Amino acid sequence: MRLFKFVLIFALLFIPFTIHAAVYPVRNSNSNGVKEYKLKNGLKVLIIEDHKAPLATFQIWYRVGSKDEPRGKTGISHLLEHMMFKGTPKYGSKVFSNIIQRNGGTDNAHTTKDYTMYHQTLSSDRIGLSIELEADRMRNLLLDPKEVMNERNVVMEERRMRYEDDPQSSLYEEVISAAFKAHPYQWPVIGWMSDIASIERKELYRYYRSYYSPDNAFIVISGDVNAKDVLPKIKKNFGNIKPSKRNVIKDGTEEPQQSGERRVYLKKEAELPYILMAYHVPSFPHEDSFALDVLSTILSAGKSSRLYKGIVHEKGLALNVFADYSGFHRDPFLFVFGGTAAPKKNIEDIEKAIYYEIEKVKKEMPSEREIQKAKNQIEASFVFAQDSTYSRAFYVGMFEMLGNWRLMEKYLEGIRKVKPEDVQAAAKKYLVDDNKTVGILVPTKAVRSE
Repeated sequence: MRLFKFVLIFALLFIPFTIHAAVYPVRNSNSNGVKEYKLKNGLKVLIIEDHKAPLATFQIWYRVGSKDEPRGKTGISHLLEHMMFKGTPKYGSKVFSNIIQRNGGTDNAHTTKDYTMYHQTLSSDRIGLSIELEADRMRNLLLDPKEVMNERNVVMEERRMRYEDDPQSSLYEEVISAAFKAHPYQWPVIGWMSDIASIERKELYRYYRSYYSPDNAFIVISGDVNAKDVLPKIKKNFGNIKPSKRNVIKDGTEEPQQSGERRVYLKKEAELPYILMAYHVPSFPHEDSFALDVLSTILSAGKSSRLYKGIVHEKGLALNVFADYSGFHRDPFLFVFGGTAAPKKNIEDIEKAIYYEIEKVKKEMPSEREIQKAKNQIEASFVFAQDSTYSRAFYVGMFEMLGNWRLMEKYLEGIRKVKPEDVQAAAKKYLVDDNKTVGILVPTKAVRSE
């Protein structure tokens, strides 16, 4: 959970509002906390008032990502994200971003395996622009056939540049697709090339109508705003949008337990060998997720971490090495190790060195001091992000995506309770041979044409 190492404590103070609402003030914060509302059409609204600077961030999260895609149409979520900037009858192609920029703001979006999120940060007195523009494209997207074809080609080129021409990204795709045999996490977010090429306008429109609706979305607004001023604007623009009558069957596939090591090799033009090792692990809020989070910090947070000191600094085997626990997923995901071999060093020696560090944790519990240091690092990263309206909104939105934004409190409580024996037990339970998938990049030399 490298992106989400933070501390935030909520006091549960329940205050009713005219719309279905609850307020949970944050202790030791300069804001008034998170205010929650829900419109009749199912759209949830979370507002975080913070008046330190005249800025505001608007985010709208849709509960749809690559895991929700139909088989054979991987990448459709990401392509739809691109098309959301291609206009409505009221605002033409690229007009959305131009309006935000002309008003001194920035905007962007991203798609993951679990969700798609659109966001703008701008002067707080212009927040109404975000509300109006996002409501318009929630229900009125044009999806012009020519634009769909053009953007499909753009995404295919993006895939070539970012994945097929990048050896390490290609290896990551190979490892993930080998680690998952049943669950749709096996699919890359950008999609497989042949699937992207097959997506037609009618399929994209059906997907849009199925998932882009108020009952499958929520809004997070953070910054110099007042809920009593913002809510009427949200009700006016979003309140009349009807919930989707979609007949979508959510994929409930569970990945079966792995019962033996899987290993893949990728031969590709590259300078140095590279290795990835992935172990199946539970996601937050599973009781073991907290210990796994602390374990990843002990192993890989900074140059004083075990992996860097042992493999890069002392043995000189690798240029870089890491461990990452991706615990904030809707379903169980992976604990990943990786590293790039130093020149003239063998990738097999790096693999052995990583196993050595794993076994060391299993045989000898980390010290109380090491555990506390890891907890401090997790806390400090969020303290650093406190002044960002985007980050505050993002963290609230992430936990809401996982079930409810109030889960932040459970996460922090769990981290603080982690003991050395918990970390050791997690390593023994999950970092085992039968539960791992190994991928090795074998560099090849470029073939030069005469």
